[in-house]
Amino acid sequence: MRLLLNIIWLVFGGLWLALGYFLAGIICCILIVTIPFGIAAFRIGAYALWPFGSTVVSKPTAGVGSAIGNIVWFVVAGIWLAIGHIVTAIAMAITIIGIPLAIANLKLIPVSLMPLGKEIVDVDAASPRYL
Repeated sequence: MRLLLNIIWLVFGGLWLALGYFLAGIICCILIVTIPFGIAAFRIGAYALWPFGSTVVSKPTAGVGSAIGNIVWFVVAGIWLAIGHIVTAIAMAITIIGIPLAIANLKLIPVSLMPLGKEIVDVDAASPRYL
């Protein structure tokens, strides 16, 4: 079922969403100072490409640097990405087939708001203590 949902997701928006995150990651890496944001954008892009079967967990080693970076990310990009995900989720939820896709879009909001100090792992590999 995950494979089918991922293929439908990929066709109906996941590819474009991932390409947008990858482009943002490239731009951030070119600017050197924003390389941590670029790495986070690549991580989110991979998650946006194939979201079913993956989940986001907090890294236990994340520290103050991640918190400060998340505040900067939230102000500069996070809030706008979250609004985009909400609008897209509403549009996807209009049809019955789109409801799982809308849920996946809503699942992307926490990591798009605060990506630093997070890790994307397979649902089966995720330890219950992280969920």
